[in-house]
Amino acid sequence: MPAPETRAAAGSRPAGTTDPAAGTDLLDALAAAQDAFAALLADADPDAPVPRCAPWTVTDLALHLGGVHRWAAAMARRLDDDGADPTEPREPAALRAFYREQADVLQDTLRALGPDAPAHTLTGPGPAVFWHRRQVHETLVHLHDLAEAAGVPHPVDDPALWADTVDEVVTVMTPRQVRLGRMAPLDAPVALAATDAGRTWTLGGPAAPVTVAGPARALALLLWGRTTPDDPALTATGDRAALLAALARPLTP
Repeated sequence: MPAPETRAAAGSRPAGTTDPAAGTDLLDALAAAQDAFAALLADADPDAPVPRCAPWTVTDLALHLGGVHRWAAAMARRLDDDGADPTEPREPAALRAFYREQADVLQDTLRALGPDAPAHTLTGPGPAVFWHRRQVHETLVHLHDLAEAAGVPHPVDDPALWADTVDEVVTVMTPRQVRLGRMAPLDAPVALAATDAGRTWTLGGPAAPVTVAGPARALALLLWGRTTPDDPALTATGDRAALLAALARPLTP
């Protein structure tokens, strides 16, 4: 199953991480996002295409996210896992049960371990709280994919969660992409302003020639390749060519 690589993500305590990342608030947010995904999955056409993840269908998306939950739970327990996307079950009822089971395994694992338990992370040994943040953002983005495929609004609009999703890209994902040689440093930085969260960032360095402002969710989806600068929720000022050049890079895995 072709898939964007979303498993390579966050650092253990990246700059800009808010206080809830150290406690249970993010696990509660993760549970709510998982419940929302399960609810939409129950009503969605399993064969519907997922526009931003072509050639995925809803079935492929659910298998992927369930597999990511399973993989993250294993990593939190310091177990090796190849991270391969499962290819079954594909029958709708079994698929829904599979997703629910993997969501519950992840929740149970992270709550049992606690935030400070030693875990495998993508940047080496670290605390299990790494996976609180990463899996919230993973689920939020794929919940967008499912909602878009189902033709319904995204059910989560918490500016703080979406602002932290932006922060993860700026402070962890894109620097990691550069460090691993997956992209060159940006030629021109991009300034970002979340108008509903009161937060700002500069992607790629100081003195950005272009600024994108709008709700945190729209900014996060822009960085994840789920929307474009033409999104009516966003306003870009300055060097549009610099913005398009930055967005053409693999900012996330």
